[in-house]
Amino acid sequence: MESTGAQLLMGLLLSGGVFLGIALGIAVLFWTPISREEGRRRQTPPPGWWTRTKQALQSVAARAVHLLRGRLPAAAAPLSQAVRHPARLVVLGFAAAVLLGAGLLSLPFATTTGDRAPIMTAVFTATSAVCVTGLVVVDTASYWSVFGEIVILLLIQVGGFGIMTLASMLGLLVARRLRIRLQLGTQAETKALGIGELRRIVLGVLRISLLVELLVTILLAWRFADGYGHAWPRATYLGLFHAVSAFNNAGFALYPDSLVRFVGDPIICLPIAAAIIVGGLGFPVLFELRRELRTPRRWSIHTKITVGMTVTLLSGGWLAISAAEWTNKATLGPLGVADKLLAGFVTAVMPRTAGFNSLDVAQMRDVTLLIHDVLMFIGGGSAGTAGGIKVTTFAVLGFVILAEIRGEPSVHALGRRLPAGVQRQALTIALLGVAAIAVSTLALLALTPFRLDVVLFETVSAFATVGLSTGITAQVGTAGHVILCLLMFIGRLGPITAVTALALRERTRRYERPEERPVVG
Repeated sequence: MESTGAQLLMGLLLSGGVFLGIALGIAVLFWTPISREEGRRRQTPPPGWWTRTKQALQSVAARAVHLLRGRLPAAAAPLSQAVRHPARLVVLGFAAAVLLGAGLLSLPFATTTGDRAPIMTAVFTATSAVCVTGLVVVDTASYWSVFGEIVILLLIQVGGFGIMTLASMLGLLVARRLRIRLQLGTQAETKALGIGELRRIVLGVLRISLLVELLVTILLAWRFADGYGHAWPRATYLGLFHAVSAFNNAGFALYPDSLVRFVGDPIICLPIAAAIIVGGLGFPVLFELRRELRTPRRWSIHTKITVGMTVTLLSGGWLAISAAEWTNKATLGPLGVADKLLAGFVTAVMPRTAGFNSLDVAQMRDVTLLIHDVLMFIGGGSAGTAGGIKVTTFAVLGFVILAEIRGEPSVHALGRRLPAGVQRQALTIALLGVAAIAVSTLALLALTPFRLDVVLFETVSAFATVGLSTGITAQVGTAGHVILCLLMFIGRLGPITAVTALALRERTRRYERPEERPVVG
């Protein structure tokens, strides 16, 4: 099927309508209607069209919820029980988005040939997009039609913005108030510190996302049109796709070699790198920087750690990768000094969980792949579009080790004492991440003929939702694809969220047993 304007419009309308309808449905199901008394107080002036529309939606939603609860109590009971826990609600939201995306990508007109995509191809691509990873088993531009690309783009946006955050935003627009259960779900997803902050956080996430993606789209569209001869509609589409993919740390590209052909073009590479860095900081940090950018002393410990670790990892990765690949004839070797520095910086940014690459990853040296493994596992900032165990987790573990070496009874960082619960959570996330990667690596080594270094690179990339690959993704077989899908899903939700969602029940210990110290080390 040719990529026509009609197909683009159909993809936008169908995909956008389905996704917004589901998110609106989530918001409506958990929405508490406004009372009639309150409605009368608010209707002192003559109601406008938006007020009348809201009232109609509220009436329809109330009747639909009453009907469902009255006639389908038995069928609704398991779902109601499942979503009582916020972590389970987040998992269900992401799983529903993956299934919906896979269904849309399985339609005949989602591919360029007009044939249905194999179910594993559709599921893998949808999982990679919703989990903002970027690993692919087929070339995005040549295999998927414009409709398929639009579905992938919307999946990336929904996955980066967050299912519960999107539902909360629609709930705010329709009802201007949220039910407590949906607020808890969004709090679990955005790592909000308090339920009262959710309204500000949701709308702030929307504003930041649209602003960054719009700015990067404009820069890229101008460059694609002016520097590479694309017509403005095509240039705008290319700019929008890569801007959304970059800010959400997804790494999907519409070129088979990703950004390799633009390795020496700073107007293409730097805006994409900047969007990746901003998206990888995490929304809480962006909110605080917007308020306190000129007064670093007033930053919270979370912002100080995130910004400090980001600068450290970017600088260290830039130097290490540039040094390792400086004389490699297959990567940095043939480039000039300025292009080497640019490519080295962009390559250091990508392991922050964005799957773009301006150098051929398969031709990198073993030491460079190991550097990537470390950077990918650490990841970016919490409560954002980045993956990995997060820079704050890595920093907390470092502070714990430092305190133990010094023999201090408590852990302190940047003039603050770290709670024991935070230390335990950091250790749990790191160990669960190591366990997931180790088990998956062993499984892929048993199922495929590839070497340990490339298999380890693939599993770390999937778990950290990076999307970089040495080129073996399409060759690991169906079982390997299932393993990578699970890794991406766990990596996007976070090990603790995934494990908590699977817990059958919560237990509160009502007593403590006698203490005894084992021999450690």
